[in-house]
Amino acid sequence: MNFTTNQTGLHSYDLGQNNFTNATLSDISFSPVMDQVINVFCIIILFDTMVALGCTMKFSEIKNHIKKPKAVVISFVVQFGVMPLTAFSLAKLFQLGPSAAMAVLVCGCCPGGMLSNVLAFAVKGDMNLSIVMTTCSTLGALGMIPLLLFIYLHGLPNLSAVPYVRIALTLIFMLLPCFVGIYISYRFPQKSKLVLKIGLGVMMVSCIVLGSLLGVYLGPVIWVVTEPRILATGALMPFIGYVLGYMLSFLFSFDEPCRRTVAIETGCQNLHLCTTILEVAFEREVIGPYTLFPFVYFFFQVVEALAFIVIFRCHKKPVCKLATNQSSGDL
Repeated sequence: MNFTTNQTGLHSYDLGQNNFTNATLSDISFSPVMDQVINVFCIIILFDTMVALGCTMKFSEIKNHIKKPKAVVISFVVQFGVMPLTAFSLAKLFQLGPSAAMAVLVCGCCPGGMLSNVLAFAVKGDMNLSIVMTTCSTLGALGMIPLLLFIYLHGLPNLSAVPYVRIALTLIFMLLPCFVGIYISYRFPQKSKLVLKIGLGVMMVSCIVLGSLLGVYLGPVIWVVTEPRILATGALMPFIGYVLGYMLSFLFSFDEPCRRTVAIETGCQNLHLCTTILEVAFEREVIGPYTLFPFVYFFFQVVEALAFIVIFRCHKKPVCKLATNQSSGDL
């Protein structure tokens, strides 16, 4: 890698020589100060999101599912089994470069997030199961994400050293605000609703701001994440997650609301956690513009989920009308 530091304090390197694109571009400078600003912004967003996420977690619901853990255990295996394997397989199928493969795999190892709860509600899923799955995946991420990266990255060639310590520290930081949210939900249930509303609002605004900030900062190379292979990966990952999540829950004889919940929880990934790991744990010259891949994934997971919701709603209306007509005929 041709890496130099110029007199203005900006890190410059030739994108044609590094490991995240084969394109030949002129030297592009990235400011370490701007990198730090973005890192701090990502951490603040993650803190806000995890506090709000913690406010959705209820001890009573967790206890009920622990007593009958079949759904939780299977869902946990599906979340941390299907998506990392899907990410790895797509990275190999499309022959992604090292940095792109790294970003895709990190994204595949970050399940859950608040969006999955919202989408599960939209498809009339089992909300208790959705919240418990989000809880378990959030708590399990501390051990599972480094383990999965260690396993799968051995199958990808030419990768730089993975910053496992930084990733672990990021995950530990993620859990602390989550416990704060759980405490607020337990001790102040009424105030937790207000915290949740504020957290959701801040999360939506911050996603737009962070995406715009990264877009402007990485403007000269942002086109890299719009390559057909990257877009295809971003589109196929959530689709495969939704479909396999539903099929596997069907095989284990889950009821219909639970199947829809498992499908949504499997396909949805935690945008904030993935972005924070890529921004904070990895050096800019290693991950490059692929720190924007979570936004590509987020776009497709929302579009595809909305398509499934529309299909579900349209399918449900005729069924409801038929049931209503049958009830009227019986009377």
